[in-house]
This record gives sequence, C-alpha cells and structure tokens, in this order.
Amino acid sequence: MEKAAKGQSVQSLTRAMSLLTILGRAGGPMHLSDLAQQAALSPSTAHRLLTTLQQERYVRFDQAARGWAVGVQAYITGANFLKTRSLLDVAKPRMRRLMEESCEIVNLAVEEDGEAVYLARVGGPRVVDPAVPEGDRTLLHCSAVGKALLSGMPEARVQDILTQRGMRRFTRTTVSSLPALHAELALIRSRGYALDQEERVPGLCCVAAPIHDENARVIGALSLSGCNRRMADGRAAALGEMARRTAAAVTMEIGGRLPA
Repeated sequence: MEKAAKGQSVQSLTRAMSLLTILGRAGGPMHLSDLAQQAALSPSTAHRLLTTLQQERYVRFDQAARGWAVGVQAYITGANFLKTRSLLDVAKPRMRRLMEESCEIVNLAVEEDGEAVYLARVGGPRVVDPAVPEGDRTLLHCSAVGKALLSGMPEARVQDILTQRGMRRFTRTTVSSLPALHAELALIRSRGYALDQEERVPGLCCVAAPIHDENARVIGALSLSGCNRRMADGRAAALGEMARRTAAAVTMEIGGRLPA
C-alpha cells in the first residue's frame, strides 16, 4: 500500500507540474476545460490539482476572466532561479562533452561593448591547434561566435556596433560589406549556426550557435574551432549541427527558449 501511495503522489506531482507548465506557456488565463484537455486530464482531476497549487500560490483563479493563471509563488521561484543561474556553470559540462564528441576546441563567448568576450575554452591534446589565436576578445563580423551573437540582435544594435567597430578585413574571406553580412545573418537564423571560414585567422575555421534566454534573446554563443583541413568535405555542417544541438540544450537548461 505504501508503494502505491508513493506512486500516486509522484503521479499527482507530475500532473500538477504539467498544469503549471501549460499555464506558463499560455498568454493569459485559461478555462478549466481547455487546461484539462491540454494536460490530458479529466476536469475534476485538473480542478483538484489546481486548487492544491492555488493554496501554495503557484496558480491563481482570475475571477474576471473566469480562468486559471500562473500565481505569484511561481514568479518568486522563477526569479530566484534567474538570480542564481550561471551560464558558464551550465555550459561547462556540455562543452566538455561536445569537445569529446567533436575532437575540436569548444569556446563560450558573450557580447560586451560590441565585441565577443570569451568566457571559457575547452580542449585537450588532440585538438590544440597552433592556429587558434590567443586573447579574450574578438570582433563580431569576422568570427563565428560574433556572427552568432549578431544574429539575435535588433537591426539598430547591429548597425551601432558596425559603425563603432567597423568591418576590418583580416583575410581574403572576411565578410566586410554590410549587405553580405546581413545575408549571412539571415542564413544563420534559418539554419541555427554560423560559420567562420578563415575569416579571422588563415587556416582556422569555426562554427558557432547562439544561446537564448527566457525571452528568446541571444545571450551567448558556443563555437567549435579547428584547422581548415579538419573541417573540409562537409564536416563543418556536421559540426555546426553539433554546436546547434548543444547550444539549444544549454538554452533549455538555463530556462531559456528558442525563437519561434
């Protein structure tokens, strides 16, 4: 009987969390029948769980709308999570796994003052390459992490950064015109990752994917970097998908969401 009771408690908790998740995704209060249908529950079961959540202030009943909505305690809990989350702490374990899977150097970067600032780099003896530049910062238009960061910015912000920093040509493949960069940013948004094909350092290629916050804004980027001979013959696309999947996993783990 005790095992059955524990099983029922876990099932009730799972169902209650499902209701809370559905309400969190809704744009406003939801009627009981719609909420129960989405959660695949009977209206009576849904109502019992909602009233329990209401007692703890995780949900509330909106009398004017005659529907259920997220409560203040859910906001307080979420706000505490936002205060304590660390992009670096969340990303580091996944960066190590990505390095092991790809056998390439993995970087984590964020934007600051119109440049990409590297927060961490993970790589072992098999992936260290003398072509990888030293330093903590790089311009955005000529790097995979930079273009991944730019891809999530409003047009006005992109223009401000390029006006301030310019579009210096480092190699013959550097994207150095605004129309070409805009076309590339559109492609990045579509496929989910950016490419740097020897645009900053001759012989060095990179792929990068953006990390998003709870408002689907880009707050960081993960990249894989290595010499051009290891990224030939379509391998860059495969590495780009690895970076995209890892960045998406980090996004989910920090409570973010991917853009629609």
